[in-house]
Amino acid sequence: MIGVIAVLKVAEGKNAEFEAIFTDLAKQVRANEPGNLAYQLTKSRTDPQTYKVLELYKDQDSLTAHGGTDYFKAAGAKMGPCMGGRPEIEYLDGV
Repeated sequence: MIGVIAVLKVAEGKNAEFEAIFTDLAKQVRANEPGNLAYQLTKSRTDPQTYKVLELYKDQDSLTAHGGTDYFKAAGAKMGPCMGGRPEIEYLDGV
């Protein structure tokens, strides 16, 4: 199993737009990616501009397939104007 934690900083005033884009992306991931076991957006309780995406994939092929989907690429382009900085991505191995 592979875990991913993505820390995303969203620009002030862009939260609702960002959340709408991500919600649509998550629906597509859940509907089309059997190798994705979890795909959850969370929001910091202490910093309203900080979000973390918690992801689990059954294997590397599933993670690679996720990044190659047209809807993932399109969502990334839509999210760009909402971002307040570069994402921080951490990859984890299940134990």
